[in-house]
Amino acid sequence: MPELPEVETVVRGLRAPLVGRTITSFWNDWPRSIGMPDPDSFAARVVGQTVQAIDRRAKYIVCTLDHDLLIVHLKMTGRLYVAPPDVPHEADRWVHVKLGLSDGRELRFSDSRKFGKVFLTGDFASITPGAAALGPEPLDDSFTADVFRARMKGRSTALKALLLDQSFIAGVGNIYADEALFRAKLHPLRRADTLTKAEAAALHATVQAVLREGIDHEGASVNWYRKPDGTTGEAQRHFYVYGREGEPCLMCGAPLHKIRVAQRGTHFCPTCQPEARPRKRRAAR
Repeated sequence: MPELPEVETVVRGLRAPLVGRTITSFWNDWPRSIGMPDPDSFAARVVGQTVQAIDRRAKYIVCTLDHDLLIVHLKMTGRLYVAPPDVPHEADRWVHVKLGLSDGRELRFSDSRKFGKVFLTGDFASITPGAAALGPEPLDDSFTADVFRARMKGRSTALKALLLDQSFIAGVGNIYADEALFRAKLHPLRRADTLTKAEAAALHATVQAVLREGIDHEGASVNWYRKPDGTTGEAQRHFYVYGREGEPCLMCGAPLHKIRVAQRGTHFCPTCQPEARPRKRRAAR
């Protein structure tokens, strides 16, 4: 958390105040919040560059500058927002990075748990080993049901764990994996290589649907996530299973269950998402 819909919402909310602004200053009080380069080199390089564009790759916010990429990973509790000059950063005691802008405002990175990172680099793939191995974007036109099914071929991984694997598909996290599996009527422990063509197509469709709806609702504010303007998203008001352990299923009324898959809490309906029985082996002749 945040996942693809939340990060996409942040990106869209930052384009208007940031694109075309020149960075005039740099401040940091927690050096480990800077992923690369070291804070002094970061300051020397970033000041004077202008923000040309803001996009998203997986769960990363990617700002294209004149000569570099300014990349932010929010991790668990990170927030990225633009503040007016008359609002002291002490009003948010978790601000660890500030970039002054040419219009007098500041781009601020706030992170209470201090797991988030800010990078300045010319090459996105250089920021972490996992960045180079990121899977396809699930909402790209090129990510078809056939591509999805081909990527699952031969994988015996549980579906929930596979959806969380950023090298398999980029940007999906705990919330939207649970929601997609529920809508596709697939148990989270079902092995990927047991899906039929129709089941794989259904899961592809539900992954895309829950992500698009999450974006439409401007993300899910279930923990720390807030939009750049400080307000909450509304996606959490539309969950079928996530965070609803013990409550009745909205489809069948059965109590929802919670288990752990890939070390993550996983919510599902045991009636709507029955665990597939192992296929019977044919007797040897």
